[in-house]
Amino acid sequence: MRLQTKILVFWLLVMPGIVKSQQDKTNEHKADVIVYGGTSAAVIAAVQVTKMKKSVILVSPDRHLGGLSSSGLGFTDTGDKSVIGGLSREFYQRVYQYYQNEETWKWQTKEDYGNVGQGTPAIDGENKTMWIFEPSIAERIFEDFVQDYNLQVHRNEFLDRKNGVEKNDGHITSITTLSGKKFKGEVFIDATYEGDLMAASGVSYHVGREANRVYNEQWNGVQIGVLHHHHHFGDMKISPYRIPGDSTSGVLPRISTEYPGKKGEGDTKVQAYCFRMCLTKVKENRVPFEKPEGYDPDQYELLARIYESGWDRTFKKFDPIPNLKTDSNNHGPFSTDNIGMNYDYPEASYERRREIVKEHENYQKGLFYFLATDPRIPKKTQLEFNKWGLAKDEFVDNGNWPYQLYIREARRMIGEYVMTEHDILNRKPIDASIGMGSYSMDSHNVQRYITPEGYVQNEGDIGVHLDKVPYKIHLGSILPKQEECSNLLVPVAVSSSHIAFGSIRMEPVFMVLSQSAATIAVLAIQSNQPVQEVPYHQIKKLLIEDGQVLDKK
Repeated sequence: MRLQTKILVFWLLVMPGIVKSQQDKTNEHKADVIVYGGTSAAVIAAVQVTKMKKSVILVSPDRHLGGLSSSGLGFTDTGDKSVIGGLSREFYQRVYQYYQNEETWKWQTKEDYGNVGQGTPAIDGENKTMWIFEPSIAERIFEDFVQDYNLQVHRNEFLDRKNGVEKNDGHITSITTLSGKKFKGEVFIDATYEGDLMAASGVSYHVGREANRVYNEQWNGVQIGVLHHHHHFGDMKISPYRIPGDSTSGVLPRISTEYPGKKGEGDTKVQAYCFRMCLTKVKENRVPFEKPEGYDPDQYELLARIYESGWDRTFKKFDPIPNLKTDSNNHGPFSTDNIGMNYDYPEASYERRREIVKEHENYQKGLFYFLATDPRIPKKTQLEFNKWGLAKDEFVDNGNWPYQLYIREARRMIGEYVMTEHDILNRKPIDASIGMGSYSMDSHNVQRYITPEGYVQNEGDIGVHLDKVPYKIHLGSILPKQEECSNLLVPVAVSSSHIAFGSIRMEPVFMVLSQSAATIAVLAIQSNQPVQEVPYHQIKKLLIEDGQVLDKK
């Protein structure tokens, strides 16, 4: 064989291996801590690691950072604001600074804003914090964090949930995304709403509502007959059937014909999701509501009957945020919450999740179009509703539609410590606090069913006021059981019962817990210990130094 031929054969055989090796190296990324998620908590965790002088990579399935905080939830659920410390408080201080600039007030003056917040003024001049804000301002702040701390962020990177987690003796060594990128680290933080990394790592978790007997609770499980807030049918006596009163005529859309369960029993159903809507009346900045693809007015027949019964609280939750915009949330028996259409979301494939998200989008767009155009909507309500529209200067690369569906609850870890209503209600002492919460125990509706009397009713909406606030959040609630994984922290899909999670699941609290998780991650690396074995006194000392509020007496 000629020399030239031998060389050619050699390169044909060897070169592909060399190229693949080079590609593998290009696709490998290493840092002390790998944070998975694009939420507000994910960004804060990455910042804290950087502040503690360790390397970090933020692996985000999202292109836009901030989760719900930058996707319409601008009328912040806070509770006792004095217990929101550390980097979480810094976020709201940065909001305050943005709104000190005159150029931020494009559509109204600061003086005309009104300063309405949840329980306290939106703008707290004394503490230089602002709790109410526009989605675009929030996203800008998260991007400022990225720039200020020179964070390495890989966007649009989805964890390979089937084969992407490599473990060795209970220790995650790397995660790989669907694009083929591999991320190696000493400690990993799952900061997703869904708990995808946690689940793929073999950590125990729960989906749905536990029976009350599991943790000896009162407000968990099915809550038939409990009608809190105003998100139910009360005594409207509205028929669920296509021909009112005729059960043989078929059931209207979006009403379950299944037995709803017995009060206090557990189930695998999930509280409703929705998009938090940023709306405006400003003509120059308003995008009218358009008919969505596949629009079917029959889907909203139940709403028409509600109006015919005399109900009209349409604009009750058009909460004002700056620049004449709103954070519009679900309100009433039939609203933006897409009840019963998300049960499979927590465990669903990415493809199926996209279908669920799209169905929710079409449902809400159809709802708005129905309100704007259907002749059965009261004229006064319809005229007022048509003054509103999507904000043209928000979500500008997404048709002015929010980026993130409100995943109120998905998986919840079963970790070293499970937070229950007894902790939230301050009935149990907690000796290892990593942050505090104070919001009421809150769950949105889980199902819409037919009562034995033959009427439609909603179930699952709970709002339990806390007599003693704030409460401590236990260290063990963000730690998996050590035998399941020794180098993972979970500050969002935390270890808690359904109803306890209903209080913990607030964006400021997620940011608090993620800072604490990042602190533990760095301490574990420094001492070469499992995250479960880092001494609490070391954690507590650093958290207090960094402005976290762990107790309030």
